[in-house]
Amino acid sequence: MLPLFQSDAARPDLRSLSLSDLSALVERLGERPYRARQLYAWLHRKGAASLNGMTDLPRAFRERLTAQARLTTLDIDAVQESTDGTRKYRMRTQDGKFIESVYMPDETGPESFDPEADEEEGPGARVRLTLCVSTQVGCAMGCGFCMTATMGLLRNLTAGEICDQVYRVNADLRRIGVPGERPLTNLVYMGMGEPLHNYENVLRSLELLLSEEGANFSQRHITVSTSGLVPNIVRFGEESQVKLAVSLNATTDEQRAKLMPVDRKWNIAALMDAVRKFPSRQGRRVTFEYVLLRDVNDSDEDAARLAALLRGLPVKVNLIPYNENPGLGFADPGAERVAAFRKALDARGITALVRKNRGRDIAAACGQLAVQA
Repeated sequence: MLPLFQSDAARPDLRSLSLSDLSALVERLGERPYRARQLYAWLHRKGAASLNGMTDLPRAFRERLTAQARLTTLDIDAVQESTDGTRKYRMRTQDGKFIESVYMPDETGPESFDPEADEEEGPGARVRLTLCVSTQVGCAMGCGFCMTATMGLLRNLTAGEICDQVYRVNADLRRIGVPGERPLTNLVYMGMGEPLHNYENVLRSLELLLSEEGANFSQRHITVSTSGLVPNIVRFGEESQVKLAVSLNATTDEQRAKLMPVDRKWNIAALMDAVRKFPSRQGRRVTFEYVLLRDVNDSDEDAARLAALLRGLPVKVNLIPYNENPGLGFADPGAERVAAFRKALDARGITALVRKNRGRDIAAACGQLAVQA
């Protein structure tokens, strides 16, 4: 199993513990049970950066916590802001690794970053403040069009590190004047790493972020993306309530295996079978992500094969014009070809929407995240 951050591992990370785990710790320390809920609220509702800031907890209790446990907090190392309002955060972990998270402020509607989300949120426009979070330092999937793949995989992020991206960005948004105690409204697990390759920590992070006593996100406002780790797709559907996005990007195994090595282990047929078994609930259709690459997977024939693959499934397609990366050898097909591809899907009864690329000018768009670790 890929290692986590191992420094001082004998002391549990408070940010990664469930409320029941915190309750057990509080009991061992001889404190009253209600202290666990106070501590949990500081960690996940208020996003406290340190134990010293938890002012309604007795100092003696905080000192015992410091001796018996540790608190994972990320440091914001750098922030870049795009002309479209997107903010890319480079964050440093406590063992000196770097990850990136991307904040995207967006109006609802057909031109938004995530237009299909409007279906779940009902009528009435609102501002959607989305954070794209990372789940690993680097990535092992090796997708040929993705910059994160050039890093390789260094380690998994803990549940606490996944959650703390949300809390550090919320704190920064408050600092620059974005209203609300917790400004972020939506989360997409589409940053660095393959979420289902870090399954247990991703699942725990979702438990923490969805908790009413904590960050209290709605399950309708969180999407987890996967490149196609088939054994974990059905399991994820049974063990979580959030939405799933599957990165397909090709319509034949020959084509997909060249772009995405994961296809050599779990081919398109196995992937489609897993999607058919994914528990479908109201407002929880699976989304297929399809990155359009010029002269690679963007032909009318590709559109016809894609429609045939998806026919009869309660899914939708998110078309993503490629965000170009130096040295990888792929290009954006252009608006005309993207529109023609979408029209070909629509003509065959497949719901297809084009994702608005955010933050291209600061290398913050889909497939562009990478840092020197």
